[in-house]
Amino acid sequence: MPKPSKPHLSHFTASGHAAMVDVSAKQPTRRTAAASAFVELSAAVLSALPDNPKGNPLEVARFAGIQAAKRTADLIPMCHPLPLTHVDVQAEIVTGGVRITATAATTGPTGVEMEALTAASVAALTVYDMTKALDKSIVIRNIQLDKKSGGKSGDFTRPRRA
Repeated sequence: MPKPSKPHLSHFTASGHAAMVDVSAKQPTRRTAAASAFVELSAAVLSALPDNPKGNPLEVARFAGIQAAKRTADLIPMCHPLPLTHVDVQAEIVTGGVRITATAATTGPTGVEMEALTAASVAALTVYDMTKALDKSIVIRNIQLDKKSGGKSGDFTRPRRA
């Protein structure tokens, strides 16, 4: 019986130098990812949403997240530029803050986890930027991959907390 291979960091050469992974031999398949972030806001800031002289912070955050997903390869050095087939970002007021959810999809040789994570991160940062005049103690929490599908590593779904 073959021994399972040990996981390794794919963005490093055998000599330890950072490198972009060559995905040219990989078959294009449909790949999706969903990520989220939470922006913890005070009750005073939450009550001020969505009114803001700069515009509705939740809508601006949605647009910023979509734009960020499309620019991921410009921000993360070893990410491949991908032809995204879909990006969606939602910002929802919930108890204690704003929950950001981002999804991305492509048909390509590598996954879109970084695009979904970048979208959620930048959307959360945009909520901060749009509301910081009201409160400097805003906290961004739990930027995380929630789900992915496709590719060699298969599907992943983050287990729900009890």
